[in-house]
Amino acid sequence: MKKLKVMVVVAVLFITGCASQRPWYNALICSVAGGAAGAAIGGGAAGGREAGYGAAAGAVVGGILCAALTPGATPVDSDGDGVTDDKDQCPGTPHGVKVNQLGCPEREPIILKGVNFTFDSAELTQKSFAILDSTAKVLTKHPDLKITIAGHTDSVGTADYNKQLSQRRAESVRNYLISRGVRSANLTAVGFGEEQPIASNNEVEGRAKNRRVELQPQE
Repeated sequence: MKKLKVMVVVAVLFITGCASQRPWYNALICSVAGGAAGAAIGGGAAGGREAGYGAAAGAVVGGILCAALTPGATPVDSDGDGVTDDKDQCPGTPHGVKVNQLGCPEREPIILKGVNFTFDSAELTQKSFAILDSTAKVLTKHPDLKITIAGHTDSVGTADYNKQLSQRRAESVRNYLISRGVRSANLTAVGFGEEQPIASNNEVEGRAKNRRVELQPQE
């Protein structure tokens, strides 16, 4: 037994060096190396049976040590914007563009496509819920991120009425996100009415684009 203890200690030292000097070794490789080392030590000490004990001990020790000493995989940042792929909501950002915590260009609003309301009201349509549920999941993963929820309308109706309507719609989205776990302190609802169109209000398609809700990451 003394010889077995000695060879286990030696195997530990051998595998420690293996895992620490070559971090790309995985547990399988270190186990094989440990088994070989243990077998050699055991064989030199007392022959075949001890070599078998040494191989088993070396394999176990090698696997445990390698798992403990080998660093975990580094998260990938494919577009090099400083936000890893598992958190990046805007993959493929051009090089040099400054991004926010979601990996999206700063100050660039995110239009919640598919989030709509019943006619002339702030009541969310049924199809909006799934989109907002996904949005809430992303925001809850970034508890320090503060967002302005911006409501916009087309130019049909008076400017004052449209501004009030857009405010109610932005608040409706805010309340829904809060109900799904997003911190209320991180969400600010602002209605801009018809002030910031992104398309012509002279066409049906353009007016549909202007009726929108945006998420604007705050600085």
